[in-house]
Amino acid sequence: MIGRSLPRKEGNNKVTGAAKYTSDFSAVGQLHAKLITSPHAHANIKSIDTSGARQCPGVRAVITGQDCPILTGSAIEDRPILAIDKVRYFGEPVAAIVADSEYEAQHASDYIKVEYELLPIIHSAKEAIAGKRPLVHDQLVHYKRAKEVRPDPKRNVANHVKVRKGDIFAGREKCECSIETNVFIPQSDHAAMETRAVQVEILPNKEVHIYSSSQAPFMIKQVISKYFMLNENDVVVHTPLVGGAFGGKAAVQLELIAYAASKAVGGKLVKLTNTREDDMVSSPVHIGMNAKVLLGATRKGELIRAEIQFLFDAGAYVDESSDITTTAALNCTGPYKIDYVWCDSYCVYTNHPYATSFRGYGHGELTFAMERALDVLAEKLEMDPVELRKKNTIKPGNTTPTQALLTKSNIGNTAKCLERVKELINWQEGRTIKVSDRIIKAKGVSCLWKTSMSPTNASSGAVITFNKDGSMNLNVGVVEIGQGTKTALTQLLAESMKVDESKIHIMMDIDTQTSPRHWKTVASTGLYMAGNAVLEAAEDVKRQLKDNAAYALRCKPEDLDVGGAHVYLKSNPEINVNVKDVASGYKYENGNAAGRLVIGHGGFVMNHLTKINQQTGEGVPGPSWTVGAQAVEVAFDTKTFFYKITKAVSVIDAGKIINPRGARGQVTGAMSMGLSWASREGFSFDELGHVKNKQFRTYKTLRFDENPTYVVEFLGTPQLDGPYGARGLGEHGIIGMPAALANSLSAAAGVPLNQLPIVPELIWKQKRGGVI
Repeated sequence: MIGRSLPRKEGNNKVTGAAKYTSDFSAVGQLHAKLITSPHAHANIKSIDTSGARQCPGVRAVITGQDCPILTGSAIEDRPILAIDKVRYFGEPVAAIVADSEYEAQHASDYIKVEYELLPIIHSAKEAIAGKRPLVHDQLVHYKRAKEVRPDPKRNVANHVKVRKGDIFAGREKCECSIETNVFIPQSDHAAMETRAVQVEILPNKEVHIYSSSQAPFMIKQVISKYFMLNENDVVVHTPLVGGAFGGKAAVQLELIAYAASKAVGGKLVKLTNTREDDMVSSPVHIGMNAKVLLGATRKGELIRAEIQFLFDAGAYVDESSDITTTAALNCTGPYKIDYVWCDSYCVYTNHPYATSFRGYGHGELTFAMERALDVLAEKLEMDPVELRKKNTIKPGNTTPTQALLTKSNIGNTAKCLERVKELINWQEGRTIKVSDRIIKAKGVSCLWKTSMSPTNASSGAVITFNKDGSMNLNVGVVEIGQGTKTALTQLLAESMKVDESKIHIMMDIDTQTSPRHWKTVASTGLYMAGNAVLEAAEDVKRQLKDNAAYALRCKPEDLDVGGAHVYLKSNPEINVNVKDVASGYKYENGNAAGRLVIGHGGFVMNHLTKINQQTGEGVPGPSWTVGAQAVEVAFDTKTFFYKITKAVSVIDAGKIINPRGARGQVTGAMSMGLSWASREGFSFDELGHVKNKQFRTYKTLRFDENPTYVVEFLGTPQLDGPYGARGLGEHGIIGMPAALANSLSAAAGVPLNQLPIVPELIWKQKRGGVI
């Protein structure tokens, strides 16, 4: 039932090592592929000599970009499957070797000879938008566009998103105090425990079977059929459990290479698994950003205007970056009421690894920029940062930057979240406290909101069948990537059917032939979309069960109800029939049968979302905005500039909590990820565009013993169209952590820290007048 802390349905298999992931599956005769990647960030390919590799033992095929001259992309078709004529980022796949074993493929890779002609490198979004030559894509104007985007071929811009709310010139006149803040976030890695992996086989009947560690199996099906001109019905995608994704496995990349590799060896099963180094730079990464925020307010702290510029570092190819750029613009103010908004958000090409979605989908980046600016404004106004935020939190009846009207159902209560965070972090004891001659304890806060950026018709489905004992099988298209959605969906069905969760068996693996279509497992929408589909399927099941039971109980179906594994008479529950006896129709004692086999179907599609006006940004981009507040406490050493994160707090208005312990786990994990991102994660590039820290020896993440004490609480403002009032929750814990950490450390160090990651060296430089 909902509201209970159930263990994960797949938990035992995972902790005992019995769970199977994509790379765990093998078959007799399986071949192995190995990527050959570029050692340069920008260069023309003068020649590729594959003759030596083809002569190596065990090698079955070598493919290059010339063997599959296709440009792909979810927004702009700008990316070749393997580099053609030019490489645009360090680590870009140039060729693939298919061999009998991983060792033989690796050995043969040393015999691929590629001759490059080096080109100048665009190192940053600022350089790119200035129109530095040569352009990353000199043929941008000729590329096909899969979505509505606004590129500027002369400035390395793939998309430009505008938000215009109110008369900004009138807003400027009303301001009595203004500030400007500039922030920078480098590209970084998703750091999922399981690297990306895929297996592809083309059967003699032309049926294609793809086994992929992916968040978007139905998108793989669509993309493979599109670019290789296949019948979509012939493409079957299987997705087992996924060992972490965080947005990085929503992109379709290795699947295209593996299909081309299988085709090159006559359709044999080919397995391609990223090494950690390839996973960090050759496959898509977490986007980077430069931003400028100008805020204007009254002397009493009422926010009047926001003028914002985002420069998103998409890297060499667009992928999801255009939509991230859009999402950041449409939600640029965070959960604050501002009547005059002017935002320009740019998706910019550079010679960095190409970016894709990352947990938070642009909201963590916009929140860092906005929340740092708010602390700067509070300091100038000599106002408490918490009180400044409380004074300006957005409320029902207000409108978003896109002028979407907010209600109690679709926004929740930011001010109440902030008030509770203030109590939990013990804000009243003082923002900074001198603990000793060297140590300062300091606190920082941030607010957050997030909505989805889905197609306006994104859909999800659910199918329920029965076993002979009356237990149920639940089949949905949501991928289990560690978020626990399938356990929560089981609880929703159990609540609706009024049975114990043990009576429900949910399919963990996805098979696009048999699983009902689900848009993607992204955007914190899995429970919202699939949950509504499950509840509709449950109602369908109950209707059919009552129809069948009416034959047994000799009454009208409307006189009956379902619960406790029985169908019973509403007026007298003692008169009932067991569900297992009517799940396949009903058989009388004389052998006659009536009714039908019960199979429940449910579906959900987003509604009331609109397209976005390209000139003003006006429109409704998502179904709701989950809001919250967060805080971080640090102990800062003023001599060494090292610090320890001692406490982190989140209060999120998540509506009805389906699985309390699971929800707390989701938020706590996201908080830890956000603190790791903010305190140490980020790619370091040399002057040649090489990623210097492309392995975990040099790319540091938060270690277990470095985690602070986590405090997580929830408010319960229901989302009326959510399943039992639940709101999206999976990403929200990460969103405000970087800003809260930066705000705490800025207070402790006495200097503005507007760049991630916040390492001691950065603080030292800022104390000595360093400039971003």
